[in-house]
Parts: sequence; C-alpha cells; structure tokens
Amino acid sequence: MRATEKLTDREVLQKAAKDQGYLSILVQRYRIPLYNFVFRFVGDRETAEDVVQETFLRCLRHSHQFPAIEQVSTWLYTIAGNLAKTELRRRKRWHWIPIGPSEEEERSAFYEPVDGGQLPGEQTDTHQVKDTVVEAIHQLPDEFREAVLLRDLNGLSYEEIAKIINCPVGTVKSRVNRGRLRLQKTLRNLAEEVIGTLSATA
Repeated sequence: MRATEKLTDREVLQKAAKDQGYLSILVQRYRIPLYNFVFRFVGDRETAEDVVQETFLRCLRHSHQFPAIEQVSTWLYTIAGNLAKTELRRRKRWHWIPIGPSEEEERSAFYEPVDGGQLPGEQTDTHQVKDTVVEAIHQLPDEFREAVLLRDLNGLSYEEIAKIINCPVGTVKSRVNRGRLRLQKTLRNLAEEVIGTLSATA
C-alpha cells in the first residue's frame, strides 16, 4: 500500500485503465473533498453522497478516457459539479427548496468531529455559526457559489477552476470576488454579533 500512496493521480488513472481496482485509491483521496464541495453546493447530505457516488461510477463507465486525462482532480470536480448543477435544476423544476439542515446533518456537518472538550453551549454556538455560514454560501447564485467553493473550500487555482466551469480565468476571478463580497455582506451581522459576545465576556 505504501507504493500506491506515492503514485500521482495521473499514474493511478493510467493503472486503472488496465485494473479498475486502482480507482479505490482515487476514492480514498477525493471522496471527502468532493463531498464537502457538493454538500455546500446543493445543501443536502443525501444528495451530496449520491452525487459523489455517481461521480465515481461515471469514472468506471469512462475508463476508455483514462489515458487522455491530464488533470485528474479537474476531471473529477467537473463531473461532480455538472451532476450537482443537474440536481439543482431538477429541484427547481419541482419547486423544492431545502429550509435547513436536518438533525443528522448537524451532527455530521463537514465530516468534522465535535471537539470533546467543548461545553454544550459552545457546541451549540459553533453549530449555529457553521449553519449560518453554510446557509449564506447556499444562498449565493449558482455561478458564484461554485467558484467560491472551488477556490476557498477546495483550494483550486483559478486556472483549474476555469477548466472545470469552462470559462475564462478573468471570469472566475470576478465570480470569486463577487461571491466573497456577497458573503461578507451577508455575514457582517453574524461577525458583529460574535464580536459583541466576546466583548461582553472579556
């Protein structure tokens, strides 16, 4: 297993063209980053899990393309992003809008465990902040939300994002900046509330 860990994504994909068992390595590397991206994009845990599963199933179905793929991460995010957009369009046709995270999502948000040292009140505050941030991101227009998530959550370069969403780098930068400005405006009240709380307890 140590040897496979040293393989680059492209080397893994090249080997997967002959032995699809190698795809499990990509699943281990990208399952959680893709899940986090899709979850914040569609705002629903089950849907995010389905989209990520379908992303890797698409990989299996298109194994003939493996030798020609240069940027594996870009390819995976493109598939996941397109599937997420399709799901959002389907929801809009049915006029279905999520009103908030379920209890299960609150317990498992972001795949991050709750710090055992936190007091119950602190845990509640942390969840409220996370929920507010996630909701603010979810309220962004699709094109801004996708660009911000890929840049700020997944740390992709502007060039990589441009390939994923198929638009010029300048457009990506504009969408990221405009998305960040909208988030700052939306979250300003939350920041002022947190600062006020800290000042009161100091």
